[in-house]
Amino acid sequence: MSVALEPDLIFENNDFLVVNKPAGLMVHGAKVNPARRIDEARAAEPTLVDWLIARYPGVRTVGDEPTLRPGIVHRLDKATSGVMVIAKTQTSFEYLKKLFQEHRMEKTYFALVFGIPPKDHGVIDAPIGIKNGSLKRSVHATKMAKPAVTEYSVVKKFDLFSLLKVNPKTGRTHQIRVHLASIGHPIVGDPMYGKKMLPAFAHRLMLHAGAIAFSDDKGNRFVFEAPFPPDFVYPQD
Repeated sequence: MSVALEPDLIFENNDFLVVNKPAGLMVHGAKVNPARRIDEARAAEPTLVDWLIARYPGVRTVGDEPTLRPGIVHRLDKATSGVMVIAKTQTSFEYLKKLFQEHRMEKTYFALVFGIPPKDHGVIDAPIGIKNGSLKRSVHATKMAKPAVTEYSVVKKFDLFSLLKVNPKTGRTHQIRVHLASIGHPIVGDPMYGKKMLPAFAHRLMLHAGAIAFSDDKGNRFVFEAPFPPDFVYPQD
């Protein structure tokens, strides 16, 4: 695995560890389907799970599907950077999973988007479904649609872009990307839900999981932050 694509360890104890995942690193491999060569190629890519097993072999039996994603309670898209919590024991996995299911994990993201929202704060409350014939999500699709709520606030305004702080209240696939695109402010570097062309200053999806906060089963409060990586850049003022 390239050193540039190794996560940074933020914290660990006997129950879990917290890492800062770089953009470009998949969390876990794909299930290989012999009829789809793309799956074979993806399965050969280095992943966060590879890094995890090499350093914490005890997690091999942790999780709902440990042969594919041991210890993984939640995930970030390959192109998204930022903080992730990983379970080291099955007991911890079950507890952390419950926190996510009950929306008791407080997640903070930062997104650089096209345009400037008319208000400095907003809430997007729109179910997200799967578009027929594709893997793309949409607020207009009814297939497998599930409730989704995203809160955002403007951190900084540029001529043609805005830096937003985003707090997803639910955890749907591609939720932030879909919701921000639905209000006319797609994330810079998102070819699936935004503009195909990247501005000159950007070389990746400009979405970063900046912080996560929760309480453990003993009542201890944890807040973990992941600083912006060097490739999370802003336009010139």
